Amino acid sequence: MALDDGPFYHGTKAHLSPGDLLTAGRRSNYRPDVVMNHIYFTALIGGAGLAAELAAGDGDPHVYRVEPTGEWENDPNVTDKKFPGNPTRSYRSRDPLRVVEEIHDWPRLAPEALRRWRDRIAVMRDELAEIIN
Repeated sequence: MALDDGPFYHGTKAHLSPGDLLTAGRRSNYRPDVVMNHIYFTALIGGAGLAAELAAGDGDPHVYRVEPTGEWENDPNVTDKKFPGNPTRSYRSRDPLRVVEEIHDWPRLAPEALRRWRDRIAVMRDELAEIIN
């Protein structure tokens, strides 16, 4: 049984094209000292937009519709750890995600809301919040 029927999205500052594969093995956006064993995605376009805005790097944020190429699971960093169940519809996979298309009309955060999120991430880094990798 599928965890979610999607569609699925991934937010990043990387410029990608349809057919490109997103893979695990990159540094965490939230703890740059951690190399991630999974690639993360969500069924909520707003969640992917937030991830794109918060992603490391200087490029413009991008949201892509993606397809998992293998098995995937609920993201344990938010599922039941921070939110009961999986209301964020957040997932992760050790297998690549295939880029289907770029989404251009995703909801953007107001500058003040984005600042608050960045402040929260900075506090999390300072508190050495654990990432389930």
